[in-house]
This record gives sequence, structure tokens and C-alpha cells, in this order.
Amino acid sequence: MTPAASGSEAPSSDPVLLYDGACGFCSRTVQLVLRHDRQGALRFAPLQSPYAARVIARHAELTDVDSLMWVEAAVGGGPERVLVRSAAALSVAAYLGGWWRPLLAAWLVPLPLRDAVYDLVARHRHRLFGTSDRCFVPPPEARARFLDAE
Repeated sequence: MTPAASGSEAPSSDPVLLYDGACGFCSRTVQLVLRHDRQGALRFAPLQSPYAARVIARHAELTDVDSLMWVEAAVGGGPERVLVRSAAALSVAAYLGGWWRPLLAAWLVPLPLRDAVYDLVARHRHRLFGTSDRCFVPPPEARARFLDAE
């Protein structure tokens, strides 16, 4: 993995996980992913970041989405791929592999039902896990994996 210059852009082949930087549950999820990421290639950016704003600007259908997003760079001239909600969460499980693989059985559940469960948790995440007026500060060894980091 080659870090992007000053952490401002993602390497062309590494996926990016966009998350709510003000959400305690989302920040804990990012920390969990960091602990279990054997590849060390996944990049991160809060939804409140300039990087996320650029992704959303390229995809008009994402304008009102305030959910977890999995961003895959364009491959072989194809379009950039952005997965949201349950599909993004399952992409994280697939990326992590190992003990997370059994969760991939959820791909068999119809998307509307998967997203309904995702939305139920998301709707109550601030109440269950709190909010934060500051973003998660990654450990120094992981800081280069966070886009738009100062």
C-alpha cells in the first residue's frame, strides 16, 4: 500500500470506508476494523470530511445518505462503486475475512429486509452508543490510512 500524499486522497486500488465521525458506534466500529484488518489497506474518512463530500458529489443518489459507505475505486475503466448500509457493512466483513466470513450469509437475505435491520440499529445508534463533538483520533501507526487527516 502506498499512502496518499498528506492523506488527502485514496490510493487507486484500496477501498475506503466512510463513517459518521460524530457517532460513537461508528467510531468504535472503525476501531474494531483497525484491530482486525490483516491487510492494512482499508482507508477511512468521516462522512463530514472533504473526501466524503467529493464522493457524494460524484454520486447524486448519495446526497441524502448518512450511512456507512464502502467505496471501491474504478477498475479497468469501469465506474467507481459505492455500497451503502447493509451492503457496506457486509463488504467490511468480506474484507476482514476470517471469523467475519459467516456474516456473509446475510447476503442471502433480501436487501430490503437487510437494510430494514441496518436502519433500525442506525436509527438508535446515537441513543445506544452516544455522540461525540470530536472525531475519533486514530493511533499514529494508522493515521496515514485516514483521508483528509490534518
